[in-house]
Amino acid sequence: MTSKDTCEVFIVRDDVVDHVQKSLPDVSGMVQIFKALADETRLKIAFSLTLEKEMCVCDVAAVIGSSNATASHHLRYLREHGLAKSKRKGKMVYYALADSHVYDLVNIAHDHAREGVDETDDNEN
Repeated sequence: MTSKDTCEVFIVRDDVVDHVQKSLPDVSGMVQIFKALADETRLKIAFSLTLEKEMCVCDVAAVIGSSNATASHHLRYLREHGLAKSKRKGKMVYYALADSHVYDLVNIAHDHAREGVDETDDNEN
């Protein structure tokens, strides 16, 4: 660790620490969301569902280059973690993002990742 990564003096602002500690929610639900999206395949599926409002399991399998069973496994995981919803139409099962929060989260992550790349490119020039 270099000196630019840490304070040069150790001074704790008790009022700030107290306020933050009292305001921190239980983050376990948020952790589960980020764990679910930390998998590259599941994140590709979630992003795909920002591009198309709903997709059947077969379409998702084709997009990620997998079997229907693998796509179904990932979609079920997203559904079980509250990130996707499903409905049966005849012999087909269609998935969509659970709500606008998931849509926003995936798009914000995409935008942020793109900005990081753009900033890195700017720093290199």
